[in-house]
Amino acid sequence: MLIGAHVSPAGGPAKAVERGLERGCRAIQIFNQNPRAWKPRAYAQEEITAFREAMATGEVDALLIHAVYLLNCASEDPDVRDKSLRSLIASLQAGAALGAHAVVLHPGSAKTGDVDEAIARAGATIREALEETEDCPLHLENTAGAGGTLGRSFHELAALMEATGGDERLGICLDSCHLLASGFDVRTAEGVSAVLDDCVAGVGSERLGSLHLNDSQTPLGSNRDRHAPVGAGELGEDGCAAFLGEPRFDGLPCVLETPGPQGKGPDRDEIALAVALRERGRAARGDR
Repeated sequence: MLIGAHVSPAGGPAKAVERGLERGCRAIQIFNQNPRAWKPRAYAQEEITAFREAMATGEVDALLIHAVYLLNCASEDPDVRDKSLRSLIASLQAGAALGAHAVVLHPGSAKTGDVDEAIARAGATIREALEETEDCPLHLENTAGAGGTLGRSFHELAALMEATGGDERLGICLDSCHLLASGFDVRTAEGVSAVLDDCVAGVGSERLGSLHLNDSQTPLGSNRDRHAPVGAGELGEDGCAAFLGEPRFDGLPCVLETPGPQGKGPDRDEIALAVALRERGRAARGDR
């Protein structure tokens, strides 16, 4: 497992690698554009070259790009869907240029509308983005389930994949906080294994592509997406260890999106704690 953090790309994507190395990351995640603005970001060739050189000489082995939260591929508003499409295409193009493991996407929200119709709209938007790009995988992230968000269950994730046409570049990013909030009890090794069995049955083992490790401020089934520091929320250290110790997660990038001690994201100590909890979880399962 490649444990790391969401970091800032301010100053260029090579700076994100530098920030990851400072924290002891094996994986990093970035936004490829301003998360508060619709304007897509295209990297210059010198930025791409500097990033690839930084990756080649450091110990960061994987990059995830998180599509910004403004996107709603399921919106009933054609203008929002068009903006979402253009931004998603830019993210996938950036991922291809930088050699990213994947782009991670919140699939969208039905708001108060019909969920099946929203899934169809999201599927059509995502399919078009994939058709207009090449190479970079796209991972749909499970959601906590508030506000009509799509992807709160493996049934919905499977329906979204079917609505896109089932492109082989599609995968799943599992978020531990979102799983707990949407009613999946992943606080024990047995619970994680059972949930993952459901995931594999719903979408297929080959679709499992990346992870987010976040503790939850809110309890099981709350449907609220509120991240807590690793070990300091409803999952606790034992729950985080159980999640990290799942053997079918071996080799996947696992990114922390926690607030951090100063509200600036995970620091080196929190990454080290996650690595230690991974070892605890593996030991509890008898893995060495």
